[in-house]
Amino acid sequence: MINARKKIVKEKGATPTALEEEVAKALFDIEVSPSSDIKADLKDVHISGAREIEVGKSGSAVVIHVPFRVWKIVKKIQGRLVRELEKKFNRRHIVLVANRTILDKNFKRKRDRKS
Repeated sequence: MINARKKIVKEKGATPTALEEEVAKALFDIEVSPSSDIKADLKDVHISGAREIEVGKSGSAVVIHVPFRVWKIVKKIQGRLVRELEKKFNRRHIVLVANRTILDKNFKRKRDRKS
């Protein structure tokens, strides 16, 4: 479980939920699986959060948040990754979402003043 913890990147002081740990373990299992074709790409992938939401009458979905810096890699393997995660999480849909940070309009100018 210690190696699966490396797949979760949270802000300081925040502890991962049980669902986030379960998703991290599933990602780690896919990464170490010898038959996985996305093994090399998953090496740099980590999550920043996960939430379960109800979808319709019949089921639920797991929304997995990834940092925007990792989104380019995730987008490349998204189809195969979703299929593998849906196998791990029975009867749940998987949705991958990137976290973005909205910067202030004056961000560029503030940075230039310090230089």
